[in-house]
Amino acid sequence: MSGADLEELCVRLLDRLRGGGQTIATAESLTGGMLGAVLTGVPGSSDAYVGGVVSYATAVKTAVLSVPEAVIEDHGVVSAECAVAMAEGVRALTGADLALATTGVAGPGPRDGVAAGTVWVAVASARDTATAGLSLDGGRDDVRRGACAGALDLALNFQPLA
Repeated sequence: MSGADLEELCVRLLDRLRGGGQTIATAESLTGGMLGAVLTGVPGSSDAYVGGVVSYATAVKTAVLSVPEAVIEDHGVVSAECAVAMAEGVRALTGADLALATTGVAGPGPRDGVAAGTVWVAVASARDTATAGLSLDGGRDDVRRGACAGALDLALNFQPLA
């Protein structure tokens, strides 16, 4: 996924959000702020993007995003359940209408028994949530860009946004 492709997804999402008077926030793990960076790289993004949390460490997921420790113990940090809890946590923290979350393993090798390229993304609104599991190839940057694209695509296809 090229930078231009990510920018196009951001433009489409931000245009839709601005058109509906909605806001968005991000909760990121493996993407380390990349999702927030590509969103804020679009001129006028401040009309919709309210902020984000980079929760690389598990302790930040629980302390700042209120991810229940039981979710991490039962499902792990690379799971649909953790991604949803992250999205819901950042939405509650920021008051955004919509929130995106990314969690996974960028590589180069596996972590905690989870293969590199394994990613979960989530989107949450006050009414609903959705997740997508991704299996991405390539190096760390490829996986991180793919995770951003997956999160943006999930948001663009999210029914409460339509």
